[in-house]
Amino acid sequence: MTAKIISGILLVLTVYFGLSHGARVFQKPSAQYFEMMHTLEITGPMRIAFGVVSIFSTLFILFPKTFFLGNTLRAILLVVMMALALKAGNYKFALIEIPFIMMPLTLIYLGHPLKNLSL
Repeated sequence: MTAKIISGILLVLTVYFGLSHGARVFQKPSAQYFEMMHTLEITGPMRIAFGVVSIFSTLFILFPKTFFLGNTLRAILLVVMMALALKAGNYKFALIEIPFIMMPLTLIYLGHPLKNLSL
């Protein structure tokens, strides 16, 4: 029961972060955000692709049948962001991403909170 509660909380947090970060690419970037993307050598089309993948992977997480795929895509996306940060020498950004990469991995381990719910 505790695992389902923790999984549910992590699911809500992941959905919030995934949708908010994914939606950010469709807004006009702030100077700080634009500078960070430039430092990581992320172009405009790459930024939009990351946002779209973030949104779709987050939506996949909501459903038990695509839960694993969504979490795997989120983890890969975060590893790519960490790799770009390390390549750019931005170790602080890479370290900040560690808790965020732990979320999809922990969710995969715990499983979808509604997986065995019979309606």
